[in-house]
Amino acid sequence: MGTTIEFRANGEMMSGYLAEPPAGKANGRGVVVIQEWWGLVPHITHVADRFAAEGYLALAPDLWRGERTTKPDEAARLFMALNVSRADKDLRGAIVALVERGANGKVGLVGFCMGGQLALYAAASNPDRVGAAVDFYGIHPNVHPDLAKLECPVLGLFGEDDSSISPEAIHQLAGAIREHGGRITTAIYPGAGHAFFNDSRPEAYNAAAAADAWKKTLAFLGENLAG
Repeated sequence: MGTTIEFRANGEMMSGYLAEPPAGKANGRGVVVIQEWWGLVPHITHVADRFAAEGYLALAPDLWRGERTTKPDEAARLFMALNVSRADKDLRGAIVALVERGANGKVGLVGFCMGGQLALYAAASNPDRVGAAVDFYGIHPNVHPDLAKLECPVLGLFGEDDSSISPEAIHQLAGAIREHGGRITTAIYPGAGHAFFNDSRPEAYNAAAAADAWKKTLAFLGENLAG
C-alpha cells in the first residue's frame, strides 16, 4: 500500500500517491502513473501499487487537485478544462520528486486515456528526464506533443474496437513519431475497446488484453530504464 505525499510543482505544492516497493525488491527504477479523466481514483492508485510490487518506485500525481468522479459528464468537463501547461509542470514536478526519493536515472511515464496523451507530451518536454513512455489508448484534443523533441522509446497500447481512437489514427501517430526519428512499438488488441485495462469498469475491461499489455509494459520499462 502506498501513501499520499506532497511535492513541489510549478512553484506550488501538490499531492500524489506514492507506492514504494517492498523491502529488498526495489529495482532502482521510477515510474509516473498518469490518471484518466476520472481523477486520481482507486484504479490508478492500484496500478501504482502493482508497479511497486514489481520493484518500481511509483508516483501518481493528482492532476485534478482532489477532484474525482465516476460520472462521465463531470469527467468530460474536467477533461476539457485541462490546463495543458500546468499539467506539464505537474508532471515535471512528479518526475523530480521520484528522483529526489531515490529513483535512479531517467524515469518512465505510463498514462491512461488522457494520461496516455500526457505521457507523450511530458516525454517530449522532458527528454533529459524521461527514459520510456507507455501510452494506453491516449487521447485529448488539446494535448499536442512536440514529437520532434521526443527522444525516448514509446510503447502504444490500444484496442481495435476503441471508438475514440481508430486504427488509422494509431498508425498516423506511429508514423508521425517515426518521421521525426522517434521509436514506437504498438499493440492493437482485437475485441478490446477504450479503457480495456481498467478492471474497475467491467463494461470496458478486457482481461486477456490487459494481461498482455501489462506483460509488455513491464518488459518495455525493464529494457529501457536503468536500474
